[in-house]
Amino acid sequence: MIRLLKEENRIYFKKNMNIIFKTFKITIEGKLDNSQTALKIYEKLPFDAKASTWGDEIYFEIPVTLKPENATLDVEVGDIAYWPQGHCLCIFFGRTPASTDNKPKPASEVNIVGKITGDVSILKNIKSGDKITVTIK
Repeated sequence: MIRLLKEENRIYFKKNMNIIFKTFKITIEGKLDNSQTALKIYEKLPFDAKASTWGDEIYFEIPVTLKPENATLDVEVGDIAYWPQGHCLCIFFGRTPASTDNKPKPASEVNIVGKITGDVSILKNIKSGDKITVTIK
């Protein structure tokens, strides 16, 4: 599928933005949405990072510095988000230390940019310090 995207009065087509997260332990796929934040991240792929964990959230710094875009504290299991405050990509797969119920809750507002398309439970195998590679599928 091809999507029509508009940026700074330019209109162009972009294919589905399917991505892969890979560590030495796991590989899982995700799909980015059509937000400007997601597009900017997609354009920087591939990149490597050092994973950090915060409860059942993985986050890692990425080579993109962006402003909030529809930023929210309301996230779901499987959401992929950009954290403007930390210049990080986050993957939510369960409760975080800020959670008040069974839903994940980020430390501060994030831009939701996509969704994991596989079984998020395998993300529990990623530990702080693991190298993570994000590529185009």
